[in-house]
Amino acid sequence: MASGWEGWIMAQDQDGSSGQGEAGLAGRPAPRLRQAERRQTELRAMSLDELISDDHLARLVWQVVGRFDLAPLLDKVVAREGVAGHPQTDPKILVSLWLYATLDGVGSARALARLCTQHHAYQWLCGGVSINYHTLSDFRVAHADWLDRELARSLAGLIEAKQVSLASVAQDGLRVRAAAGGGSFRRAPRLKELLALAHARVAQLKAEVQADPAAQSKRRQAAQARAAKERLERVQAALAALAAAQERKQRNKGDPAQARVSTTDAEARVMRMPDGGFRPAFNVQFAAETEHGLVVGVAVTNSGADQDALDPMHQQVSAAHQVPANWLVDGGYVSQAGIEQVEGRGSRLHAPLGKALADRPSPAIGDWRARMQTDAAKTLYRQRGQTIEWVNACARRQGLVGVKLRGLNKVRAVALWHALAHNIGRILRTPALQAA
Repeated sequence: MASGWEGWIMAQDQDGSSGQGEAGLAGRPAPRLRQAERRQTELRAMSLDELISDDHLARLVWQVVGRFDLAPLLDKVVAREGVAGHPQTDPKILVSLWLYATLDGVGSARALARLCTQHHAYQWLCGGVSINYHTLSDFRVAHADWLDRELARSLAGLIEAKQVSLASVAQDGLRVRAAAGGGSFRRAPRLKELLALAHARVAQLKAEVQADPAAQSKRRQAAQARAAKERLERVQAALAALAAAQERKQRNKGDPAQARVSTTDAEARVMRMPDGGFRPAFNVQFAAETEHGLVVGVAVTNSGADQDALDPMHQQVSAAHQVPANWLVDGGYVSQAGIEQVEGRGSRLHAPLGKALADRPSPAIGDWRARMQTDAAKTLYRQRGQTIEWVNACARRQGLVGVKLRGLNKVRAVALWHALAHNIGRILRTPALQAA
C-alpha cells in the first residue's frame, strides 16, 4: 500500500487532477483551466527539418562540416555499392554530432546516443539515421590524425585569406584527470608479480576449457578469457612503460626504483592538479593565436613539466603554418634549451623573468632578458592570459576536466575535438572569419 508522497502521486494519476479547484472558494465557482492531458493520441504531420529554426546552431555546424575534406573518412568505409553488407553511417553525420555535442558540453557517447532520440537538434543532425553509442565511441577516437589535418587545413585557409596572422601565439597546459585510479600505480617488483599472476590466470582458463569444454557456457568462457587477456595486456603495457618512468625519475634526480606505473592506464602519470592535489592525469597543451583566439596547435603529454612541451609545440605550429613572430608562455615553460630552440627558429619568446637562468651566459637568454624589461614586451605579454587562459576555460566549461578513455592517442583525439569545436564557435561569432 503506497503512502505519503507516493500515494498522493498515484491518486493524482488516477483522477488527473490535484483536487484543487474542484470546489469554489468562498462560494465562488471552480476555476476553468486548460489542464495537461498526456494520454490523448495525436497525429503530427511534420518533417525533421521543421524541428529546429533556420538559424539553429546545429544547422551552422552541419554547413561547416560540409566544407571539411571528408574523403579520408569515406575511404575507410567498408560498405560499397555492389557488395553485400549493411551500409555504414555517413561520416558527415558522426563528425557533426561530435562537434555539436562538444559545443553543447556533452562528452559521453552514451549520453550523446540518448540525445539522438530525445533532443530535436540531435535528431535533426541524425536525419533519421539510427545511431548507437558503440559507433559514436569508436568514431570519436579513431581519427585523431584526420582531426589534426583538418584543424591545420581550416587555419591555413584563414591565413591565406589574410584574416588570421600568427604574429603572436600563446601556449599553456591543461591538466586533465585520467581514467586511472591512484591505487593502480605499482613499482617494478609488484608489476612482475602481477604479470606472473596474469599469465597463470590465462593458462588456468585454457586448461579448464580443454579439460571440460561443457563446464561453462561459451559466453561465460569467452568473457573470462577476454578479461584475463586484457588484464595481461595492461600489465605488460605497464612494464613496457616502466623504463621511461624510471628514466624521468632519474632525470629529476630521484630514485628510479621508486618509479611507478598504472596497471589501468600505463600512459597516465600522477601530476599536480589546479587544486593543489596530486592525481593521475594527462597534460593537454593548446596553442592559440592572440588576434581571434583560434587554436593553432594541440598536443598531449604525460609529463607534468610544461618545459618539455615548449619546443615540440613551437615546432608543430611552425611546420604546419609559419614561424610565429612572438611566442607567449608562462614561467613554467622557461628553460635554457627551450629558449634557444624557439629563438633559433626566429620567434621572440615572451615569458616572465623571475630569477630563472639569471646566470646562464647565452645570447638567446640575454636577448630574452633584455627584451622582457621593455614596456613593449610587457604590453604584448598581457595578451597571453586573455587568450590562452580563456581557451582553457572554454575547454573546461565544455567538459574537458576528466576523460574516461585510456592512452595518449585517445586523449589527443578528444583534445582535437575540443580545439576544432572551439574554432568553429569562434568563426561563427566573427563575421570576417565566416566570409573567408
